Amino acid sequence: MVQETPELVELRAGPAILAVSPTAGGSITRYASQHDGVMFDWMRPALPEAVRDRSAGNTSSFPLVPFSNRIRNAAFRFRGRVIQLPQNFPPEPHAIHGHGWRAPWEVAARSGAALTLEYRHRADAWPWSYRAEQTFALTPNDLSVRLAVTNEATEPMPVGFGLHPYFVRTPRVRVRAAVGRMWRADANAMPAELVESPPQLAFEGAGLSPDATVLDNNFVAFGGRAAIEWPEWNARLDLTADPIYACLVIYTPAGRGFFCIEPVTNCIDGFNLAENGRTDTGIIVLEPGDTAVGTVTFAPTTGI
Repeated sequence: MVQETPELVELRAGPAILAVSPTAGGSITRYASQHDGVMFDWMRPALPEAVRDRSAGNTSSFPLVPFSNRIRNAAFRFRGRVIQLPQNFPPEPHAIHGHGWRAPWEVAARSGAALTLEYRHRADAWPWSYRAEQTFALTPNDLSVRLAVTNEATEPMPVGFGLHPYFVRTPRVRVRAAVGRMWRADANAMPAELVESPPQLAFEGAGLSPDATVLDNNFVAFGGRAAIEWPEWNARLDLTADPIYACLVIYTPAGRGFFCIEPVTNCIDGFNLAENGRTDTGIIVLEPGDTAVGTVTFAPTTGI
């Protein structure tokens, strides 16, 4: 069953439910499923005002396009050209998360338990036109989100993209992820140096506690696998991502009821890192007419 309103589309597949708001940045507002009479929210449910205020940051998950996370001082160079973007997250001096999360998306297709949204950007301070597309596919057992970006400009365009899901924080929740080294952040939340990752994150480890470890960091060499375990619920969520998602951002702010595990294609401030000669930034350069695409799947399990 699909129920559509101007601001919300709801999909169902067996015990699973997915709600998406095209107007609130093409965001997920709920992903949940019922098991043995209990409804489990696998992402933080959107706050009541999220859809009304079109506030993607208060939803369950939102898309990042045409870049993930921050660009230092909202500026970068690409092939000899200085790109100056709006500082869209005051009081920070940076640009953050691109355009998609602050713009309405259009419903391009829907059928059964699938939905496709589209966002078109016309060149402005970001001097390239592009088209972004999200396809949500819900089954009784999992949710997959396919994100694609097509360069509609007449010249090459640098790009990054990803997802920004929020998860429910409980006292005993643990996170594991297949990652390489971690960018230590400076006082401006920008990458300063590559260091070893917290050992708790390793799959063979005890798991990282969001309550015990405050992070807002980018991890490189993401192996496409992460897992979240909620012992209080006897439940687990496995996240798998296509290889194009070369980075993982983990955000565990102190004193909040959520944490974020974000599969992304590019490092924080990746455009500037690439301009400075780094080759591990995950920045993609799309030729005119080319498309970059990647899928992330969320698979919950109960009774573990």
